[in-house]
Amino acid sequence: MSTATVGDADNADDGGASPAMQGRVLEAVGVAIASGSLPPGSRLTLEGLQQEYGISRTVARDTMKVLESMNLVYSRRRVGIVVQERSLWNVFDPKLVRWRLASDRRELQYASLTELRIAVEPIAAAGAARRASAAERAQLVSLAGDLRRLGEAGDLQAFLAVDIEYHQLLLRSCGNEMFRALEGMVAEVLTSRTKQGLMPFKPRNEALQAHEDVAAAVAGGDTVAAEQAMLHILFEVREAMGLL
Repeated sequence: MSTATVGDADNADDGGASPAMQGRVLEAVGVAIASGSLPPGSRLTLEGLQQEYGISRTVARDTMKVLESMNLVYSRRRVGIVVQERSLWNVFDPKLVRWRLASDRRELQYASLTELRIAVEPIAAAGAARRASAAERAQLVSLAGDLRRLGEAGDLQAFLAVDIEYHQLLLRSCGNEMFRALEGMVAEVLTSRTKQGLMPFKPRNEALQAHEDVAAAVAGGDTVAAEQAMLHILFEVREAMGLL
């Protein structure tokens, strides 16, 4: 077993590497950890990663640094690189959310993320009704109209982009910096649902109407109506995904 650690630079590298190459290796190792293929306690070495993925020491080391920053691994001299216990993972990191949703544990991840959204987004909608600027209120109404048009047309890719913008705008405009930090996580959830075919070809009218109701309530400063309409959206998501 090599004693190399993430920060070890004693051996020569073959120079820099493309971000695309590092991204591919990061995705592969990240999904392996998130899925449990590399369970907590598993040991990795820079040399092993170089051989398995045909990469330079630089890429292997930089990949491990990213995983270490997410608390997915830790490194110690004379021990190596070790996969952390799940309780220590940075579970709000959008990359980890994506990897967990790409694994065979996705149902559990969808359930926990939907519960988190139910706890946060209705309060964020109420906060937006209270604190959003006039421009943000107008933009939310416009986005809700775009969702109606794209949803009825069955243009799921364009619908996804607007849906992400809609929910991120609510989190940005609610005035709570803790909620705003969840923008990336929400984007990954919405993207994964579409990519995995968990969205209907045409969103249900009830869901489109609820998005319009949230926007109207925020625009009108009605905190109670905004919160209730957002709850309706998320309860519909929970029901549609069989997470009751």
